[in-house]
Amino acid sequence: MPARKTRPTLSAIEVQSDKPLVWLHGEVKTPPWSLEARREAGYLLRRLQLGDLLSLPASRPMPSIGPAVHELRIKDQTAEWRIVYRIDADAIIIAEVFHKKTQATPRTVIATCQRRLRQYDAAAHDPARPTQQPAQHE
Repeated sequence: MPARKTRPTLSAIEVQSDKPLVWLHGEVKTPPWSLEARREAGYLLRRLQLGDLLSLPASRPMPSIGPAVHELRIKDQTAEWRIVYRIDADAIIIAEVFHKKTQATPRTVIATCQRRLRQYDAAAHDPARPTQQPAQHE
């Protein structure tokens, strides 16, 4: 009698979980994007969630904002958009979505992203921050 083939059990398969997207301000559906631009942004964000490291032309590092900070480059029919994000160990942090009008990133956008990321880090590492307790029914 031939040996019976068995499927691997879940314990034998390494399961990779997706990193969540943490939006510090706005969301992809907020800008007045075409359907194609929305799909491109969604596709690129999904790749980031799965652990892909993107490079030019889709993404470029933004060391002027901070370590591990990048911008996604989204081309729409008549405009260029940017999604500023940071890759953390447990999540993809979205700091800003903005319409790119000049070659240089505006100083206000850089300052806003730095402030939001500092606030996020402070809140995430604050031991006094209350944790959500499960609801108790009497």
